[in-house]
Amino acid sequence: MLFCWGISPDCIKAKPGRPRHPQKPFVNFIRSLTLRQLQIFVIASRCPSFARAAEELHLTQPAVSMQIHQLEEAIGLPLFERVARRLALTEAGERLSHHAARILGEIKDAEDAMMSLTQADSGSIAVSIVSSATYFAPKLLALYRQQYPKVDVHFSVGNRETLLRLLQDNATDLAIMGRPPPELGTTVEPLAWHPHVIVAPLSHPLRHAKAFDLQELANDTFLLREPGSGTRAVVEHVFRQNLFVPARSVTLGSNETIKQAVMAGMGISLISLHTLSLELRTGEIAVLDVNGTPVERTWQLVHSRSKKLSPTCLAFRRFLLEHAEPFLEREYAQFGLRRSGRLAEAGSVR
Repeated sequence: MLFCWGISPDCIKAKPGRPRHPQKPFVNFIRSLTLRQLQIFVIASRCPSFARAAEELHLTQPAVSMQIHQLEEAIGLPLFERVARRLALTEAGERLSHHAARILGEIKDAEDAMMSLTQADSGSIAVSIVSSATYFAPKLLALYRQQYPKVDVHFSVGNRETLLRLLQDNATDLAIMGRPPPELGTTVEPLAWHPHVIVAPLSHPLRHAKAFDLQELANDTFLLREPGSGTRAVVEHVFRQNLFVPARSVTLGSNETIKQAVMAGMGISLISLHTLSLELRTGEIAVLDVNGTPVERTWQLVHSRSKKLSPTCLAFRRFLLEHAEPFLEREYAQFGLRRSGRLAEAGSVR
């Protein structure tokens, strides 16, 4: 039950000379009690008289006395007594004072929590991202936290299949991913350009070749992400589009594992450019100039159409839509990729 004072009328003796109120059923107490009565009682319990309490509450003394009397009637016990011409709490009053203060404190906390939902500079957000986005999303979050330091952003990472399930279950506020299927019932907004490139070890014989067809890689081993990932879906689409079947393929469970395997000479891979910042800067991996690459996709910002976004979440959404694409273009411009075009002449990324 919501209110449980721990007061047993039979255990508390009435003061001599003062008749005890008749015992009331507990349900009547619940129905009769008001928050205003609790507020008045808590203030009165801290004052030497009802007159002083009335001053603090900006009420008349009879109004305070009436509310206290109604509260005592609801409980069936006296809450105050006179000691040396001052108000003092009875045992019932002492117990009720403790519970009433706690209840009013909880209500204040709830009020503060609801207020935070109407303001964009506090609260929390649940954001789900595919694993390829982990290479840039934390940097964007750091920029966001500079503007909104009081907001808690909770990241969860999974493959495309996992994020679709979270969106379907309404278990996340926003998702950064590729385009979801239309039947899922989501709102989808383009966030940034998302190029995919074919990477190879530095020893690959076609490392410095210009504009060659995918079929020339038919004898290579392709390292693939697991089924259900967005990267795997991109690869399968490119293979179908080019009627391409690699001689061998190996499935690996993460972008990091694929990159390490490529650098070790195990094979080649079609992978998101946004996972390659470190390796391209250090010159540890080569990007092959295959016709039709980079494969152009778009990062999407997705949320369930039935979900009402909080002001905090809407502010984060605006931040991402305004800052994600310029940020990614700055981060990856040095690697010589242009949208809707060939690989640039930056030999360091070949």
